[in-house]
Amino acid sequence: MLIKTKTLANIAAAIIAAGSLSLSSALAQEATTTLVEQTTTTTVVETTTAPAETAAEPSVEQRLADLEAYVNNGARTPDVVSKIAGPGPGHNAWQMTSTALVLFMTLPGLALFYGGLVRSKNVLSILAMTMGIAGLVTILWFLCGYSLTFSGGNAFLGDFAQACFNGMKPGNVGAGYYWISDYIWAMFQLTFAIITPALIFGATAERMKFSAVLLFTAIWMFVVYFPLAHMVWAVNGFMCGPLNPDAGIKAIDFAGGTVVHMSSGWSALVLCIILGPRLGFGKQQMAPHSMVLCMIGTGMLFVGWFGFNAGSALGADAIASNAFTTTFLCAATAGFVWAGVEWITRGKPSVLGFCSGIVSGLVVVTPAAGFVTPASAMIMAVAAGIIPFFAVVYLKKVLGYDDALDTFGIHGIGGTLGAILTGIFASAEANPVVEGLKEGLLMNQIKASILTIVLAVVATAIIAYIVKFTIGLRATEEQESLGLDTSEHGEEGYLMD
Repeated sequence: MLIKTKTLANIAAAIIAAGSLSLSSALAQEATTTLVEQTTTTTVVETTTAPAETAAEPSVEQRLADLEAYVNNGARTPDVVSKIAGPGPGHNAWQMTSTALVLFMTLPGLALFYGGLVRSKNVLSILAMTMGIAGLVTILWFLCGYSLTFSGGNAFLGDFAQACFNGMKPGNVGAGYYWISDYIWAMFQLTFAIITPALIFGATAERMKFSAVLLFTAIWMFVVYFPLAHMVWAVNGFMCGPLNPDAGIKAIDFAGGTVVHMSSGWSALVLCIILGPRLGFGKQQMAPHSMVLCMIGTGMLFVGWFGFNAGSALGADAIASNAFTTTFLCAATAGFVWAGVEWITRGKPSVLGFCSGIVSGLVVVTPAAGFVTPASAMIMAVAAGIIPFFAVVYLKKVLGYDDALDTFGIHGIGGTLGAILTGIFASAEANPVVEGLKEGLLMNQIKASILTIVLAVVATAIIAYIVKFTIGLRATEEQESLGLDTSEHGEEGYLMD
């Protein structure tokens, strides 16, 4: 390896040579030589020896172009020996932070959000479900999930070329974006893969067997998530408008409106209908046992979502700043609007209303975060606080399904709403690669939404019946009455003397 500080000397030399200082070229060269000599005399050289044949040193202009590419989160200069080797420290650090934030959304954010909404006898079943899914999906992702999602294949599914992270190295870049380590790219995408199936089971809370949750998740990941994520985000994906010029549907999805929220929300609707309602549904109170836990979980989701959306910029750049801003504005505003609508229609604004509205705003802005302006995000927030509200409060009553924790109303309806509004409000002012209402973007968003719904609904129905007729979907009436904490896990969430 080269001496680390020599890179700094080269950058300094580039700045001196390219700046407006009045030194002659000879003096600049002398200053550079002196700086290198002073630096190298106090530097500990790494043990790896330099190769026998060293590539020609890049020019000052090439070095500056390389530095500019890093600062602007752009492509490296072609055919130039980069002096910034491997992942870019700043961009990669933000990506690692974002990865941790998205995992924080599931553990413990979603676990506490859902856990607070169920009855006390089922709170541990929610925690076990989220942890079980996190472990299972991680194993599947390493074995072949990542490869099926992002490597080769065709427009609908990848191949096994990178199974078990074959060929990947922590110092390599390019699998995800210019300056992000391939390992971190894979881990960032893993956190999305973890939270998506976990969202589904809010609809089936308090009555679905833990073993059925795991089997359903394993099959669903292969049939729905891996193909859908490949179609939307892989460079050769069928619906990857920004990266694939030959995409069948040139749609855009910044952070998972279709891949995460629509797929989980519409799957949740089908699964809860097939599973049937909880014992006593519509006849007895099934109020949340702890709105305190629910609110804490909401706050964790809110904070973690900055990694979800701003992290999807894949670098600490202007697009990330835009996504961060639109996420904040849409979530907070939607929470206020939802509570306001609740106040008008039901007489009182509830903590649950604020929590539901915040999550709804986060869901709606997800596909749009890096593509819309702050002003557009505020308009989307109003829609997020109204349309999912009526889906949660009234649609469920009209159709009679038991979506225990309103997964379909918030994620299914909210995700679909966000995907379509992205086709209207996407703006080159926010992101130069898109422009809403031009070049058929709105129609492509509608087509992508329809394809996502069809895949999720049909696949979920088939998988649900496979699980039902093999190991069974539902806990027994006795287990359900006792509570899944005790009957399924042998524990109690609250020990009362």
